[in-house]
Amino acid sequence: MNYGIITLLPALLVIVVAIKSKRTTEALLMGCVSSYAIIAIANRKNPVTLMVDSFFSIITDYDTVWLLIVCGLFGSLIAVINAAKGTHAIANFLGKICKTGKSTLLTSWLLGIIIFVDDYMNIMTISACTKKLSDLRKVPREALAYVIDSTGAPICVLLPFSTWAIFFAGIFYEQKEIAALGYNSAMSTYIHTIPYMFYAMVAVIVVPFFIMGIVPKIGAMKKAYQRVEITGKVYSENSNKLNKREEDESSEEAKIIDFLIPIATMIIVQLTVGDMFIAIISAILSAAIIYIPRKKIKLNEFCDLWIQGFADSVSALAIIVAALWMRQASADLNLPEYIIGLVEPFVTPHIYPMIAFLVVAVLGFITGSNWGIPAVCAPIIIPLGAACGANLLSVMAAIVCGGTFCSHACFYSDATVITSASCGIENMDHVYSQLPYTIISAVIASILFLVSGYLF
Repeated sequence: MNYGIITLLPALLVIVVAIKSKRTTEALLMGCVSSYAIIAIANRKNPVTLMVDSFFSIITDYDTVWLLIVCGLFGSLIAVINAAKGTHAIANFLGKICKTGKSTLLTSWLLGIIIFVDDYMNIMTISACTKKLSDLRKVPREALAYVIDSTGAPICVLLPFSTWAIFFAGIFYEQKEIAALGYNSAMSTYIHTIPYMFYAMVAVIVVPFFIMGIVPKIGAMKKAYQRVEITGKVYSENSNKLNKREEDESSEEAKIIDFLIPIATMIIVQLTVGDMFIAIISAILSAAIIYIPRKKIKLNEFCDLWIQGFADSVSALAIIVAALWMRQASADLNLPEYIIGLVEPFVTPHIYPMIAFLVVAVLGFITGSNWGIPAVCAPIIIPLGAACGANLLSVMAAIVCGGTFCSHACFYSDATVITSASCGIENMDHVYSQLPYTIISAVIASILFLVSGYLF
């Protein structure tokens, strides 16, 4: 059913409430309620029943449960590593290399490029490696979060060995127009789109220019640096509640193996079996094996830390659940179809890749669905692109880049929420400080898609 211009109302409500209140979960819940109120009124149904049915379909979905458990267990892993002083050890080691705030951020950027298999792993691992050192070097947590988030999805889509590449290769190769291009396999097709991944390239390249000061500190990021200069606090008062449990600063017993073995176990298992849940469980078990016999942590304390670390992640998990519910509400309102219908009359082959990027980026930003929206849009956008004679490799890259922008920029995308939680800052503090740079990258990428439409 087409609900008309009112389809946009819940999304606008979410954005306005989030900006005004600086609260993410409440804004998303208001968006969900308003979405189902519209559906209920238009279809003469009970809004409460619609909301309850939708919520339970989300909360009982396998992918949702998997995501919540993975994020919570990573909180458990970091809690036990902190207690064993593993993060102190890695901070001490990196501190010998990184003498300044700039070198710390550059190291974080390089590590983000190296750990490219999965954006969740990338974000959570790099934050664990560098958060303590960045605090010692008086780097605002907002800057660290921006650097880490910028090497999550943007790096994953540029390399054909990541979870993102595997997902999108499969989605695209299902389209008969793509199969007709004549490449040998889904992954071969995806590899040919990589030169057109303009948003991902620009988002990664902007980071070192930001670190070196060539791209200036803007808005909330500038205020974060001023806060550190004046008060010495690396995070705002809004983030105090996320950093209540201070660690013992003594590092005389810190051993780098207490950090490296669990993290290396997680990476190796992920590369072997391709499941972050199994990888994190393996990492926690490896931590128990090397900590408990050496009496770094007692057995009962280890179990308590496991639970406490999971509990510390609950605020982030609540945002993720609300975001997934909002995504479902937007789908039930037929938001993607409505937006695509609005732009379809203005399509020409030259501007089509740019339009595809902007449509997917806007829809992803509104819904927080960095994989779902591209998957829904691909069967519509690709045939339309083929019909108008657009470069399909550029069109596919535009779809992926739209999802990448969502993951990077949307204030309730899973990557944004996980980044802010891993860096120990309020989610909206991360969003406000990062958004100007994601917009800069999106503007440059749009120009590049437009130019490529005329050149290729």
